[in-house]
Amino acid sequence: MEKKVILSGIQATGDLHLGHYIGVLKRFVEMQDEFDCYYMIANLHALTVRRDPKELKENVYKLLASYIAAGLDPDKSTIFLQSQVHEHAELGWVLDCYTYMGELSRMTQYKDKSAKHADNINAGLFTYPSLMAGDILLYQADLVPTGEDQKQHVELTRDLAERFNKLYGETFKIPKPFIEKVGARVMGLQDPTSKMSKSSTLPNDTILLIDTPEEIMKKVKKAVTDSDGIVKYDEENKPGISNLMEIYGIITSKTMDEIENEFEGQGYGNFKVAVADAIIKELEPFRNKYNELMANPSYLEEIYNKGAKKASEVASKTLKDVYEKIGIIR
Repeated sequence: MEKKVILSGIQATGDLHLGHYIGVLKRFVEMQDEFDCYYMIANLHALTVRRDPKELKENVYKLLASYIAAGLDPDKSTIFLQSQVHEHAELGWVLDCYTYMGELSRMTQYKDKSAKHADNINAGLFTYPSLMAGDILLYQADLVPTGEDQKQHVELTRDLAERFNKLYGETFKIPKPFIEKVGARVMGLQDPTSKMSKSSTLPNDTILLIDTPEEIMKKVKKAVTDSDGIVKYDEENKPGISNLMEIYGIITSKTMDEIENEFEGQGYGNFKVAVADAIIKELEPFRNKYNELMANPSYLEEIYNKGAKKASEVASKTLKDVYEKIGIIR
């Protein structure tokens, strides 16, 4: 039986955090045995915000090292740089011409990023959902792992694929969003009502995967909770402690009831130390492998060059079909 195709990617915009590890990377690793996986480093998408060129290049290596350190196998998954496969930019432009302004203006992320970067509301920020659609459709993806915040973009991709197919005949497979129910949203330690983010400006809000054990312990100990001192899961009234419980539960495979029983009558001090210890133990192999990989950039280059060659073979077939149907000579 032919495996279903998965396409996913992360922007090359900085160090990854615990939310990426729990909600994305661990699932990527699990999926590579079940699906035909294409994992992209989205460095073209990163251009919607002004980046330091040296930092953008370095972030590619950091992200690729994180992929491999988390357990992705280049022999099982196609791991590549978006910029190395020129078909992404080409199909992105074609889809720009089939996307309506009203559709793009309704994108929640466009509104959010425009507010954060009011001095640089550029055309790329407005149209990048069309490029994202191209990323997905190039590989005839069946499923797109996504959080709730990106589901809107997958829905637009489906609309564009259906619109194109209706005009020119069967061309694109219609992808479905693949949303994880557990572990998909790790909240900030200082603001447990918002997702943990590498762009957070709050000190100690985000646990980076490359944080030292001392830094992790410090951040967890300073995590916002409440004043009643009872380890009990209540997402609405106790968002801080509930977030820590979810993190601890995912890492240890314990249920919320088991965690409540384990720390009954102990207050938050012992619980926070236990959560930090669990995170430190979980991330130690990752951190060691990551440091080893970052010291060997030539190996990382071999991986992304090999992945780009394989990705191009698939992407070029889709683009050739698209160009033939719309009358473009290449």
